This record gives sequence, structure tokens and C-alpha cells, in this order.
Amino acid sequence: MSLWARVNQLPQPVLEQIRYIYGNSFPIEVRHYLAEWIEERLLNVPVYQHEQDSAYEQEAATFLNQLINELERTAINLPEDNVTGRIRLNESARNFRQLFSHNPVQLYSHLINCLQRERQCIAYPEECVNVQDPEIAEVINGLQQLQMLVRANENDNRNLVKDYEHLLLEIHEITKNKAQMEAIDNAQLREHARAALVQQERNVNETVTLITGKRLNLVDNFRKTIQLTSQVQEKVLHKYLTQWKINQGFAGNGASGMSASNLDTIQAWCENLAEIIWNTKDQIRLAMKNKSKLNIEEPNLPDFLPQSLVEVTNLLKALITTTFIIEKQPPQVMKTNTRFAATVRLLIGNTLNIRMSNPLVRVSIISEAQAQATQQSNKASEQSCGEIMNNTGNLEYNETTKQLSVSFRNMQLKKIKRAEKKGTESVMDEKFALLFQSSFAVGHGDLVFSVWTISLPVVVIVHGNQEPQSWATITWDNAFADINRVPFHVPDKVSWNLLAEALNTKFRASTGRSMTPENMHFLCEKAFRANLQYPVSNDLTITWSQFCKEPLPDRTFTFWEWFYAAMKVTREHLRGPWNDGSIVGFIHKSKAEDYLLKCSRGTFLLRFSDSELGGITIAWVNESNDGQPQILHIQPFTAKDFATRSLSDRIRDFEDLFYLYPNKPKNEAFDRYTTPPGQPRNRNYIPSEVRAVLMPSNNNPISYPNTPNSYGHLQSPDASRDTPTSGITDVTFRSDSVRPTYFPEARYGMGHNYAASYSGSNMSSPARSQTSPMGPPPGQELPSPTSVGSPPPAQQLPACVEQFNSAAAAGNSTSVATDSTLPSELLQPGATGSLTLRTSATEHMPEGFLENILSDYQGQELDDVSMAQLNTNSFYTVTTMPQSSGGSNAAASSPAMANGI
Repeated sequence: MSLWARVNQLPQPVLEQIRYIYGNSFPIEVRHYLAEWIEERLLNVPVYQHEQDSAYEQEAATFLNQLINELERTAINLPEDNVTGRIRLNESARNFRQLFSHNPVQLYSHLINCLQRERQCIAYPEECVNVQDPEIAEVINGLQQLQMLVRANENDNRNLVKDYEHLLLEIHEITKNKAQMEAIDNAQLREHARAALVQQERNVNETVTLITGKRLNLVDNFRKTIQLTSQVQEKVLHKYLTQWKINQGFAGNGASGMSASNLDTIQAWCENLAEIIWNTKDQIRLAMKNKSKLNIEEPNLPDFLPQSLVEVTNLLKALITTTFIIEKQPPQVMKTNTRFAATVRLLIGNTLNIRMSNPLVRVSIISEAQAQATQQSNKASEQSCGEIMNNTGNLEYNETTKQLSVSFRNMQLKKIKRAEKKGTESVMDEKFALLFQSSFAVGHGDLVFSVWTISLPVVVIVHGNQEPQSWATITWDNAFADINRVPFHVPDKVSWNLLAEALNTKFRASTGRSMTPENMHFLCEKAFRANLQYPVSNDLTITWSQFCKEPLPDRTFTFWEWFYAAMKVTREHLRGPWNDGSIVGFIHKSKAEDYLLKCSRGTFLLRFSDSELGGITIAWVNESNDGQPQILHIQPFTAKDFATRSLSDRIRDFEDLFYLYPNKPKNEAFDRYTTPPGQPRNRNYIPSEVRAVLMPSNNNPISYPNTPNSYGHLQSPDASRDTPTSGITDVTFRSDSVRPTYFPEARYGMGHNYAASYSGSNMSSPARSQTSPMGPPPGQELPSPTSVGSPPPAQQLPACVEQFNSAAAAGNSTSVATDSTLPSELLQPGATGSLTLRTSATEHMPEGFLENILSDYQGQELDDVSMAQLNTNSFYTVTTMPQSSGGSNAAASSPAMANGI
């Protein structure tokens, strides 16, 4: 069942959350119609990537083009009656081309995160339901109430202006009537006019009182609007936008926040607030202007309009400066002279005519001390501690997305000036930040604002080997930084449970699957170097030094270095099996052995090596000589090994591994990840491939049926590895047409298959191989019959073999020479030859050895090539004596060859 099919079985509230996370830029219909196509391409793509890499950008661009083509193809293939679906898909294809052609990474990363959230909702649907925040309704209701208040205030202000105009007309009429009254000679008429004038003045005074009341009521409404705006803005900026910024730090550790509000929603809220504040500001100005024209109110009446104007201007300033944000953070581990990207965005760019001026944004890098000074003074610092190329750009408005932003895609840090180190500090502990700053006018240019914002902490490195420790600094900071901290202070001691959650989040984002509670407890015991009860207390704390400074016991690396290496090898080479749950990974060696001892022979599990960075080992059940189960551990594989052959291919090669713990056949678990056979590059050659082979070691010999156990003399091919293992591996080439078998009973003569090969005392391949007439590869010592299997049937032994075995049994000879001559039919005309046996006196010559060697060469001339073939072993040397022209023999010795495979 596809991921989307499982998502649609979730409760309705969870479905609403999933639809919400896709946002307006990616219609949910596209997810529905292209469900399998999208999942096939993105489901196993890592969430946490360096998005500034050119390869990642190219991958995103390719995906965008394929998505558009698939949308158009799907729209054509929809039924004719599904007109709405066709229109929606074609419209989406056009929008994607317009929106994301210049920045395909934005869509690519968004979809990867959305799929990751879908997985989380399936795994933890109750958490998704709980994400719904009741305060969102408060924000929406508050904005709606403010919009009604603003409209009411605007209407009241408009009516008040009309009242002012009528009042002015009445006052003008009174003035005119006074002048006319003075001109009347008739006393009676004059008195009548005076009475009418008094009534007019009485009416005007009543109108003034009424207008004053309306104005005071309007001022009161202004204050209510400002107060409610402040409350809503506080919630939007200091709860949701601040949480979004905090989530950016968590996202630096790989988290994908399940917040009910995304940045587009916050932008819509901020734009509404900007319009509300600006309209309120204009209305206050208008009310002040009208009041100043009449100046008829009582002088002792308090005037709140100037104070209200100051308050609303401060709200506007806070809104503008806070909504200048870094939408896409720069890489937090930054290498000098390496291209990187970042994006800044002004959330109120669609209002106040800001977009018309395309403000310039400048980027600089500042030290921790400079960041502190910038925060304290609330002014962007003109200082910098490095040189950044391509560090300026203009905010541009996108009509389709309604966003005012600028993307810096080709910045490079050329120089960096570091602070003086104290104590044990290193360059990987030093934090910097990128400072983005700009200035612009709003409205009609009467207000100018300078805005700035600081990125998340950045560690600057010059070499790749500094990366692990740098990520320790960043991981700790992202997980435990307080939003209102002094840059860039973090606690030196934190709760282990909080750190464990951060590590789990980082591992899940990097590899695709979370760790199990058992994995987490193992990490806890490893970090604290002690056995601890499960679950651990919330009071258990871990220090920065324990986390990444102090080496683990009997090791040269720290806990973080070990964890980082395991995460890296899983992400790069083991992602599929890890996501399937085929890798246990984080588990004690002893506990793994306890699990396996309850299982049948050939059951195995995979765990991360305790002693080798980035190593993963296979523990499996074998039978000892007494028939009891014993646990063997194959020498750990690292990324270098997987570059040669994948883990799945190696497990397929190991024929003694049957079941993945507890009882899953290995082919069911790993066949989907094995490498399919490739086509030969040249059909004139027999194709070959690399194979992995289990080999016995000193301490734990591998027992095979009907085979005496005598491998005590074999050594590991790589003694430099510090992991004690009982099974070792090597690689040999084999023909694709030959099935590998372990230690078959095969003769070791020339032209025959060989079952095992030795170099010195090391075994390098028990796999059967189709060889040339050269016999065993150069320098391959042939094993004694006790180490290979049952010897060939007894035959009449040449005297040289009897002599050799007698000397070997006596233990007093290391080389045996014979007077045996080679048959004349094997030699060139006129030549004679003899055979000298060379081997250790502690090994026995297999019976029938000489017969097997010579049987394939009966009746052939022994030319130079054949001589070399006979000499390609460590048991014997062939010497020929060509016949000289004078009838005497001239010796021509062919030295023994002992080259390793």
C-alpha cells in the first residue's frame, strides 16, 4: 500500500493537518494524482541535505522538469468527464514552471519534508491531532475583530468629517447672520433676528458637544484598536514567528516541525496587521488634522491622539523589523572558498509600497562578540570578521507567490578572522553568524526603517576532517539555544533525555528512521560509560565535555565522533536496510550474543562496532566442535569496504548466514538491495565480479561439516584493526558462471578448480574459481589435507613424496630434494628435468599430489610457458637441463615463484 493510501485512512483531523502542510503552492490534487510517482522518487531521499551543493540543485532541477512533464501527461490521460482534474493539473504545471524554475530546490525540499511528515503522522497520529493550537483561532478572530474595528473607525471618522463640515457651515451662517442683524434698523426685527441667532448658537454648541463626544469615542476606539492589535501582534510575532525561528534551529538538527502555522500563514497575518496598523495611523492623523482646524473644544480636555500616534508607529516599527527574516539559513558548518546560499524575506513586502523600491540587502559575517554588540545596541554593526563574495542583492517581489525576498546563491567566504583561543578551545568551537541588513521607506516615504537579522550560529572550517567536531558544536547549539539568549550562549550541562531526543531527530532525518528505545538506552550507557536502569531519570544530565570532548574508555575517539560516524555510514550506505528495520545498529555486543544464542544456526544481526568508527559488524550463530552454538563476529565493514561491495551483496555472498534475527530469511530482507549483474563491457571476455568470503581466525575457527578443525595457524589479513573478531573477510574474483562453494574436495593439480588459496599463512578465498591452466594463483600455498578436507583416494606415492612426508613427520627438515626426474615426454627435445619439493616441514604433502600435477601434461612438450606454470606454486621447483650441442648438459634453473594472490 502506498504512503498516500495509508494517509487517507487516518482520522479527519490528521488529514486536515497534512493538507495544511502542503500549503497553497502545492495543490493537494497533485499529491493525489501523482502519489506513486512522487513516492517512488522522493520517499527514500534524505531530508537533511546541504542544499547549496550543485549536485543537489541539479537533482532538484531534474525533478522539477520531470514533475511538470508528468503533470501534463497525467492531465491528458484523465477521463474526459474529469474536467476539473485536468484543469487543476495543467494549472499546477504552469504555476510550478513560473514559481520554481529559478529555485527548484525550494519545491524539492518542501516535498521531501511533506513526505517525512506524512510518515510521522502514520506512526504517531495522536501527536498530529494534538498539534492543533486553539490560540490560532484567537489570532484569526482577533484579526477579524480588528478589521471590523478599523472599518468602524474609518466610517466614524468619515462621518465626523461630515459633522465638522456641517458645523463649519453653521458657524459660517451664524457669522453671516450676525452681520445682517447689525444692519437691521427695525428694533423688532433686530430682536427677532437676535433670538434666531441665539438659537443657532445654541444649536452649534450642541453640535460641538455632540462632535466632541463622537471624537472622544473615536479616540477611545483608536486606543482599543491599538491595544487589540498589540495583543494579536504579540502572539503572531513572539509566539508563532518566534516558534518558527526556533524550529529553524531544530531543523538544523533534522527536525521537521509539525506546527499548525507555516510561514505563508504567518505572512498573511503580518500583512493583515500591517494594513490594520497603517490604516489606524492614517485615521489618527486625520482626526488630529480635523481637530486642529476647529480648535473649539475645551482646553482642559485631555488629547490622547498624539500618544496614540506614537503607539501605533511603534507597533509598525516592531512589525517591520521583526518580519525581516532569514527564510533559508546558510550552512551552519561553512567551509572557506566553498559556494553557499541563503534567502531572506520580508513578510510584509506585499503592503506599504515597499516592493516598489526593491531594497538592497547586504550580507557580512560577524563574530560572537560582534553579534552580542549588535543585539545590545539594536543597530546593525558595520564591522565584520571576514570577506564574503557576492554578498549584495535586491529584494524582489514575486507576483505569483506574493513574496518579497532575495536569494543569495553564489556567496563564498574568502577570509575569516578568528578570535584568540582560550584553554582547550578549538576553531571547531568558535561560532560566527551572517548579518543581513537593509533600509527602506514605507508608505509615501515619510518613514524610513533600517532592518537587520542574524543567522543561526555558523562554524567556519578549512578542511573536511574538522566537520564532525563542528557538527557537535552546531547540534548542541540548535538543540539547547534559548531564543532570547545572549549570542551564542548555551548551557554546559543538559538533560540526557533532551539530548537523546535531539540525537534521535538528527539520526532520523539523516537516515529515514528513528532509533528504538533500546537503541536510545544503549546510547545513554555508552555516553555515560556505565550500565544504567531503563528508563533513565529526567534528572540525569550530561556535560558538553562528556558529549564530545572526553574519549570513550580504551578508545581514541569521543562519544559524538562514534555516533556521527555511525550516522554517516548509515546515511551513505545502509539507508534501505536501516529503514526496513533489518539493522539493529545500537546494541551491546553481549546483548546481541544473548539474543542470538536462542536462535538456530546461521541466524545473524547487524550492529555498529564499538571500536571502529563508522564500522558495522555481523554477529551470527555457528556450531562449535562439540555441537554447541557459538557466536562469531565478522570484522567490521566501513564505508571503504562498501565502496567495493555493498552490505547486502556481502550478506548474499556469505552462505553460512541464513536468517536475519529473529527468523527472517536473508533473501527476503536483503535481496531488494543487492546489485543486479551488470552487462560485460566486452563480449569477448568472461565477466567477473567481486565476492566477499568468510574466513576463520585464530581464536574462533569456523567449523564445517565433515571437516577436521585445524585452522589455528591462520591469521587475520589485517592485524591493524583493533576489533577482535572471529570471522574475517577478503575478496576474490570469480567467473559469473561458477557457483561459489566452501572448501570442496577438489584436487589441486594444474588446470583444475581450486577450493581455497593461501598467501603465507592467510586464507584469502575459499570460493571455487574457474582458473586457467596456470593452476593456483601465484604464491598460493596449498593447504594440508587436514585443512582442506578428506584427501584424495590413496595412490602409489612417488619416492619423493614418501621421502617428503617422512621428513615432515620427523620435523627435522624444511626442504626435501629428490632425484626424481620428469618424464621425457614433458620436456623439449634433448632436455632433462628434475623436481625439487619445497615446503615447511610442519605440513604434509597431499597424497596423489604429483600425479594430479603431471596428469594434465602427459604427452606435452614443456615449453617456457609450461615451465612457468609448474613453478607457480610453493611446493616444488622444476629445473630443466637443455642438451648442449657438445653433448653435455648446460643447467638452466627456473626459480620457484611465491607471489601472493
